[in-house]
Amino acid sequence: MVMGPTHAMSGAAVGLVVADVLPADWGGPTSTAETFTFAAVCAGATLLPDLDSTQSTVARSFGPLSKALARVIDSISLGYYTITKGSKDGKRRGGHRTLTHTALFAAGLGAGVTALVVHFGKPAIIGVLFFAIGLALRGLAGEFAKEKGWLVVSLLAAVFSALTWQWYPTEAGSLGLGVAVALGCATHCLGDAITKEGVPFLAPFVPWAREHWWEFRLPAFLSIRAGGPFEKIVLGPALTIAVFALGVWAIDGAPEAIYDAFVPSPS
Repeated sequence: MVMGPTHAMSGAAVGLVVADVLPADWGGPTSTAETFTFAAVCAGATLLPDLDSTQSTVARSFGPLSKALARVIDSISLGYYTITKGSKDGKRRGGHRTLTHTALFAAGLGAGVTALVVHFGKPAIIGVLFFAIGLALRGLAGEFAKEKGWLVVSLLAAVFSALTWQWYPTEAGSLGLGVAVALGCATHCLGDAITKEGVPFLAPFVPWAREHWWEFRLPAFLSIRAGGPFEKIVLGPALTIAVFALGVWAIDGAPEAIYDAFVPSPS
């Protein structure tokens, strides 16, 4: 799998881009603070598909609780694969890279988050923000939360989610958070699709040659090795620079200020 920091950075970049074009009627951000919150939720959600593996970054994000949840998701994913696989799909011992790596999971989770926020309001928003921001911090921290660091991540997530509520109104969160979560999950799958393992994004509804769980992947000469030199030396730094640039651009008034700084006004 692509490493946690790469997933989180790609989610932040995609979140910043989409936040700039998403209509307000769809929960699109209307201020700099809301834009950064949308991007943070998207970044955290990019780690969620790997909750089907106890060895993943997300499974270590909240200590024993997330580890236990990962075991449950792994079992559910394996069961779902078993009852939906085609005649050419092989047997599996675990559920990693199955259910949670599909369009169905991304859309379903996004719709579920939207329903929770619409029904429960402020408590649901704070819960979603705590979980997503915690995952974003965990992903960006790399190995920091592997042992006891998850306690610090959890504390920081609680603080940030509480502060974020002050500028993220209910009407903005009702649909926008669901969109950010679905977008993050889909971005994760796109990241895994460029690796040599691929990802079964359309499974199990679009069979191919009697396989329901065939995987999207690039040609071998274009695909990358997860955690390999290209990801560490090129992809990771490039995404970091992109997130920084997009973040600056997202600040209210920044595009105009940048334009004025580099384009001389007519005398």
